[in-house]
Amino acid sequence: MKVKICGLSTAEQVKTCVNYKADFCGFILNYPKSHRFIEFEKAKELTNIEKKKTRYVAVLVEPKDDELEKFSKLNIDYFQIYGKYNNEAILNIKSKFNKKVIVAIQVKNKKDVLNYKNFKNIADIILWDSSGLEHSLDWNFDWIKSVPNNIIKMIAGNINIDKLEKISKLADIVDVSSALETNKVKDIFKIKNFLNSLNKLKDEN
Repeated sequence: MKVKICGLSTAEQVKTCVNYKADFCGFILNYPKSHRFIEFEKAKELTNIEKKKTRYVAVLVEPKDDELEKFSKLNIDYFQIYGKYNNEAILNIKSKFNKKVIVAIQVKNKKDVLNYKNFKNIADIILWDSSGLEHSLDWNFDWIKSVPNNIIKMIAGNINIDKLEKISKLADIVDVSSALETNKVKDIFKIKNFLNSLNKLKDEN
C-alpha cells in the first residue's frame, strides 16, 4: 500500500515526507478556506524540492481553466480534483495540461461510492474521501469492496495508524492529513512515525 501525505506547507515537512518515502505529497493550492492552503510562490518553492521517487499532487477544488494553466507550470505530477465534473471534462483537463488526474469522490453513503464508474476509464486514480472538505469524517471503508481491482483506489477520511492494516486490504493508497497534525500544523514526529509504521507494514506483507 502506498501513502499520500496531504496539506504540506513547509520545506521541512516536504523533505521529511520524501526522505521517509511517502509516495505522494499533496499541496492545497486554490482553497483559501483551508488552514493548509499555500500561495503560488510557496507552492513553487516546495515543489522544486528534490522529490526522488515521491510524486507531487496539486489538490484543487473546482478549479477554473486559468488556475489549471497556472498550476500546470509547477513541478507536479497529478491534479487531484474535487467538484462536479463529467468524464469529458476530466479527459479535457488531462489532455490540455498533460497531467495525471486523481478524481476525488466525496462519500456520504454507499451509493456515492459508485460514482467512480463515471471516471473508471479516464482517472489515473480514484479517491474516495469523506464529505467534509476541511473536516475529516468517518465513512465505512468496506463500501469500496465492490470496486474492481483494476481501479487504483485511494482512501481518505479520518485516517490514523490504527486503521492502516484494515485499509491495506481494501485500497492501493491511503491519503492522510489531519491525523498528522498538532494544533492544525503538520507534526514532523507524527509524519515520521506514520511513515515508519507504514513501511513496517509493507515489509511484513
